[in-house]
Amino acid sequence: MNDTQILSTFQELGPEPVADSKAPALVFDACQIGVVLRAVLFVELALGVASMFAAATPWNWVLRFSLVTGGALPATLAWLLSACVAKRWLARLRPAMQYAVAIGLGAVAGLYGCGLLVVSGLLLDAPWVGSASSGALLSSILVAALVMRAKGRTPADTAARLAELQSRIRPHFLFNTLNSAIALVRAEPAKAEALLEDLSDLFRHALMDQGAAVTLADEIALARRYLAIEQVRFGERLDVQWALDPEADHAKLPPLLLQPLVENAVRHGVEPSATGAAVRISTQRRGAMVVVKITNTVPAGQGSEGHGLALRNVQDRLALLHDVQAQFRCGLKDGVYQVRMEFPA
Repeated sequence: MNDTQILSTFQELGPEPVADSKAPALVFDACQIGVVLRAVLFVELALGVASMFAAATPWNWVLRFSLVTGGALPATLAWLLSACVAKRWLARLRPAMQYAVAIGLGAVAGLYGCGLLVVSGLLLDAPWVGSASSGALLSSILVAALVMRAKGRTPADTAARLAELQSRIRPHFLFNTLNSAIALVRAEPAKAEALLEDLSDLFRHALMDQGAAVTLADEIALARRYLAIEQVRFGERLDVQWALDPEADHAKLPPLLLQPLVENAVRHGVEPSATGAAVRISTQRRGAMVVVKITNTVPAGQGSEGHGLALRNVQDRLALLHDVQAQFRCGLKDGVYQVRMEFPA
């Protein structure tokens, strides 16, 4: 590989074009378990406080709250179901129309809950106007909270991504990789070319705009490129083991999530050890969930210090995409450091 080819390889690292931000988008998303749980809890708390104003005794409050819940809970679930079913249709509307439709659905849900109590004979003098108004008010507050959550997701995701880029594209990593390539240019030019191509692919992937999620298969491919670079540097000291389940490949992850974890395993397992270490990456689909494990052996006397920043970034970004459905655990046990992630398939 000559100097011109090396230069052209790095010239390809420019950022990809950014997607059009004016495309129709959903301003709130009710199709998540975390949203459902928070919505039900919010409505129940609001009605519980409102019931206190008309209750003379605690027992009277319990009776009133139970009565209101009998209509409010089905109405809330009906609102969430309707908003979720109409998700694609709502996404084609302007934001103002989406707000209006959501508030209108809230009013209808309030009437629905009131009707249930009337039909069941639990409510004689039905407050139809009050029920519709309460439904519209609660839905408007809920939509506002969902919109704020959606807007807050973008800067948080961007900040986490930038922090990961800063920790990943470190000068010493780049210099070590280039030094490895220089050492191979004369003796094994083909291997040096492959190393620089892997480095180019890694940086291009890091700089491109990939949206909110990629597949687990994409993240595995990126981790393979990174480990191929480190394999040249460490040789037999780096023992990479793969245990991959093809059924888990299509699960969604935030982009650039897996590679920092693999880099941590190399940095804290292989780098400080004169004899090297084993790094194992496994994926497994268990029903509706996917489990990903990344483990590395830790040299004697070496703790888990240094894992914190990247792990917090990964945990935050995984929660941003999958909310309460995602689980993240990590820890050191019997000389092996393990990161375990679980998220929907």
